Amino acid sequence: MFRRLHAEQPESFAFTPANQAWAERQVAKYPAGRQASAIIPLLWRAQEQEGWLSRAAIEHVAAMLDMASIRALEVATFYFMFQLQPVGSVAHVQVCGTTSCMIRGAEDLIAVCKKKIAGSPHKVSEDGKFSWEEVECLGACSNAPMAQIGKDYYEDLTVERLAEVIEELADGKVPVPGPQNGRFAAEPVSGLTSLDVPEGERQRHNASVQLAVTLSDTVKRIDGS
Repeated sequence: MFRRLHAEQPESFAFTPANQAWAERQVAKYPAGRQASAIIPLLWRAQEQEGWLSRAAIEHVAAMLDMASIRALEVATFYFMFQLQPVGSVAHVQVCGTTSCMIRGAEDLIAVCKKKIAGSPHKVSEDGKFSWEEVECLGACSNAPMAQIGKDYYEDLTVERLAEVIEELADGKVPVPGPQNGRFAAEPVSGLTSLDVPEGERQRHNASVQLAVTLSDTVKRIDGS
């Protein structure tokens, strides 16, 4: 997918004093001549500060790292985690549309985004709170379909659950990330099905999974109260 810089750009960028100090600490982790290794964390902090990456921000980071701005631009345009245009003030929803998620209903999740956010990707919703896009594989194939919102993965999504997540975010809540169907990680929903293990060990595993699910449900209730 071709990614280009936004047509409207701010004239300048500067880190806040706190972020500048943080950035300098990151650069100091690398030996002389290797400062460019800090490019990804510095671009990410610039995006966290502004909400998206402008040309001015990319060039500012490049100058800090004593590297050609085109090299920083290559990094910013390569990774989907970097937003090259303004996004929603509350959340930018990235729906995985690659094979596993596509088979499991990614197109239906995209339809939810079109209905609840905007008819086209990279368009900010009328209230300015949300935006969305379809992205390549995010590496959670065992928990397809899924979407990344900010730093968090929301997996095992259904049309209904994604709609609820968006509504909760709009209400100022933070939905508990991870699998949304009750499982703890990527284990079978019904428990172990193929490993030849002693029955006692199987029971202990299933009990630990159930405990994790119960704790997750408790956190969700507390967060929603």
